[in-house]
Amino acid sequence: MKRGAGSAIRAGIVSAKTTALWQDTFASLKHNNYRLWFYGQIVSLVGTWMQSTAQGYLVYQLTGSPAYLGLVGFIGGLPSLLFTLLGGVAADRLPRRNLLVVTQTAMMILAFILAALTFANLVQPWHILILAFLLGVANAFDAPARVSFVLELVIREDMTNAIALNSTMFNIATIIGPSVAGLTYAALGPAWCFTLNGISFIAVIVALLLMRLKPFVPPPRHGSTLNDLTVGLRYVFADRLILTLTGSAGLVGILALGMMTLLPAWAKDILHGDVTTNGWLIAARGVGSLIGALMLASLGKRKIRGKLWTVGSFVMPLLLLFFAVLRWLPFSLIALVGIGWSVMLIINNNNAMIQSRVEDDVRGRVMSVYTLVFFGAMPLGSLIAGAVAEKFSEPLTVLMSAIILAGFSVAAWAFLPYVRKQE
Repeated sequence: MKRGAGSAIRAGIVSAKTTALWQDTFASLKHNNYRLWFYGQIVSLVGTWMQSTAQGYLVYQLTGSPAYLGLVGFIGGLPSLLFTLLGGVAADRLPRRNLLVVTQTAMMILAFILAALTFANLVQPWHILILAFLLGVANAFDAPARVSFVLELVIREDMTNAIALNSTMFNIATIIGPSVAGLTYAALGPAWCFTLNGISFIAVIVALLLMRLKPFVPPPRHGSTLNDLTVGLRYVFADRLILTLTGSAGLVGILALGMMTLLPAWAKDILHGDVTTNGWLIAARGVGSLIGALMLASLGKRKIRGKLWTVGSFVMPLLLLFFAVLRWLPFSLIALVGIGWSVMLIINNNNAMIQSRVEDDVRGRVMSVYTLVFFGAMPLGSLIAGAVAEKFSEPLTVLMSAIILAGFSVAAWAFLPYVRKQE
């Protein structure tokens, strides 16, 4: 065979493999409803991260208190503890698209209220607490519907890929939103960050209204709302794997993601930076999460979810440990990239393994329990992190979290082998 012909064949093979990898990674985008969801959500989530970043820095400017940062995170997440299980019942009983349109509209209105208060120079920390609580109520009903909505957008064979791509769009926004927020905040002030967030919700609301979905068929009701809640809880506690994965999500929420509420204080007091530094720190975690989500999307059809979960469980505390002792911004950014990547290996695989296992008629309620534990753990983590950092220091707080998570990783390897064996 001539050298030129051999080179052409090898090039063709590489091209075919690249095409196949691309198709595997973005398989869910062949579904029109999912495409609408994907692009609408990216726009909306960029705005959400702009508001979150600007709000955190504004709170720290107004109060100068790490504990108050933790309090805002806790108050914003408290409704997850109170209402997420009800949100799961609603997600099983009501058309999920309609529920999402209502919750997204409510979030848009709250963003515009915060923007108006800030433009008028009237905003106070207690305003932010009230609006954070109301936003949390909307999120408590939004999250179970959003998580369980995925099977209405794609076929079951593409579900794992769709879950990974959901994380991809979330983390694209995590990269873009904080970076743009830092620049916007520095140039125009926080009110414009909140305004742009309000406008961004229009994209996902329009996308939801344009979808062509199968008619909603409500599941049979076997009793009261309390009975429906009990059925979902019993299902989770009866399944050892689902219970383990749900518990691990709570631990990550408290000890890893809860620490992220300290980033505004970390940017200013540890790295001696400003609002732009804060944006870079949040964006760095988003870069790592995006890499992890894309990797999982491309590996969605391979049966290695348990192994990837185990890798993430060991890498995450190690990198948190490094982050706690670093004082140079470039190294801190690299550590946060790795933390974002490892968290994604745990949380995405938790979601995929549970959704692959759960029955459709209880999906909303089971995922509401998972959402309750995960999203409810983050405000608790924020409150704990803020209080500990106020009494001791931010680095010591992160260091203690890393040590506890490392202990969990060793215990999971020794006593929960069925997780790493999951396909």
